[in-house]
Amino acid sequence: MSIRHAPYEEAADFTIGLKAIEESAWLEGGEADPAARKDPLYAAHRDVVWGEVPGSQAGQREVLAMIEAALGEAIALEGRPPLYAAARRTPDDLVLVERRDGAWRVAALSLSAPTFFTVSDVLDRSLGQIHDPVHGFNDRFLKRVERIFEGLRPGLVLQRRNWSVVNSAEPFTPDSAPIRARIPAIRPEQAADELFVRVERQTLRRLPQTGGALFTIRVWLHPLGDLADDPPRLAAFARAWREAAPAFRAYKRLPLYDELVTRFLRAHGESHSVNGN
Repeated sequence: MSIRHAPYEEAADFTIGLKAIEESAWLEGGEADPAARKDPLYAAHRDVVWGEVPGSQAGQREVLAMIEAALGEAIALEGRPPLYAAARRTPDDLVLVERRDGAWRVAALSLSAPTFFTVSDVLDRSLGQIHDPVHGFNDRFLKRVERIFEGLRPGLVLQRRNWSVVNSAEPFTPDSAPIRARIPAIRPEQAADELFVRVERQTLRRLPQTGGALFTIRVWLHPLGDLADDPPRLAAFARAWREAAPAFRAYKRLPLYDELVTRFLRAHGESHSVNGN
């Protein structure tokens, strides 16, 4: 399997890491029928995967028009909220962020591939409230992120990526508890197949008509064992695993996987552990 994104090659700590990309590279595609995955979640877990606040419809409609332009096709609402109608046509999760009550807040979102959070955790919350669990984020990055939102110009597409390790191949992971409860049952020789590198590829764009911003999240997963077929990326991952800052490791819960990952790395020629031993 080809590894699509490897952000651990760039950084092991928290970084904003936003980079401008061409508009043509905005949506990556790669899923024939996203609605086939998203619609059952919308039907069965609507409160977990969908939310909107009053007054967000104009922004939602602008997002729909933006997705239609990117895909080159019209999208019928068929009774659906505009943001969800757009989201079910692309693999990405879509998050509408608008300035309300003096802060940038989540006004609507479609969330089919959450990494241990739900709609209720973020809907109508400010950037600071959302990122408060990330150790040091509000002190180190919040003002800078708010400046990015304020200064975001129409036509500019920004991208960032982050990574973690999980013992699940499922994109839909709103709750970490049942997944992490299975870790003790994983034998070291199973780590290559049972552990997965989970990458979030995120983009940010201005909505020029309504003034809000569209934040997208695309999750890519590959088995840890795929790194064995890509020695440069294996080395980069091993280095990131060893050098990740304590706050990053704690937030991502990487210590839960230390023994399994360290044994995998040693088995494939990367002999240093997290402590350099």
